[in-house]
Amino acid sequence: MSFNVHHGVGADGRHDLPRLAQVLAAADADVVCLQEVDRHFGDRSEHVDQALLLSRALDMELAWGPSIDEPGGGTDRRQYGNALLSRLPLLGSELHRLPGEGEPRSALRTQVQLAGGELWVTTTHLSSRSAEDRTVQAAAVAGLHTDPRAAVLVGDLNADAGAPELAALRERLSDAWELAAERSDQSGRFSLHARQGLTHPARRPRVRIDQVWVSAGVTVTGARVLDAAGASDHHPLLVELDVPVTG
Repeated sequence: MSFNVHHGVGADGRHDLPRLAQVLAAADADVVCLQEVDRHFGDRSEHVDQALLLSRALDMELAWGPSIDEPGGGTDRRQYGNALLSRLPLLGSELHRLPGEGEPRSALRTQVQLAGGELWVTTTHLSSRSAEDRTVQAAAVAGLHTDPRAAVLVGDLNADAGAPELAALRERLSDAWELAAERSDQSGRFSLHARQGLTHPARRPRVRIDQVWVSAGVTVTGARVLDAAGASDHHPLLVELDVPVTG
């Protein structure tokens, strides 16, 4: 699952981590990739370690990738970035800083152990500042996917899957939403936007910027935009994958 959690602040303007944890638990995903996560960041998230608290609430392993990492007021560092939660064993993770201007961006690449092999999962959040920033960031992320091992890219890309700035991704990966055998979303049965996978803004989705991309050989059996239940300004995207056995 991919979910931009808006540092735990929902449509009502309240920071409510238990509400967010309930949405994540209800999704029942094996791997949860989160963007806009705070760790001791500030008043907006009550200075808590959101990544650790969510991993404990869901009894899942945690991999953490800060995009912003600054000294805090005490012993805890002030951090903000991407997190991966997993009920499957984690074999290791890497943090990759991304190029571009404005707010720092990064990609968290994590190796997840499967029953029949391994899967590399990369979660990222590309710039909202400009297409130029996203172009160089997408190229950097694409550069992490040069070998034939099964891999998934997950995140808020701040651009439609067909946008010119994501061309480097399309050369190496495929859009899971387009591949999915079954699809559903929150746009409503009779909406002109139904089954388009729109995720943002949560109250009336207009864009499909939260995406999952897969490497060759990974089969997408289903893709669903779930209801964020007011926990964020995005809706989460859940995909069901068949990953080829390796080794």
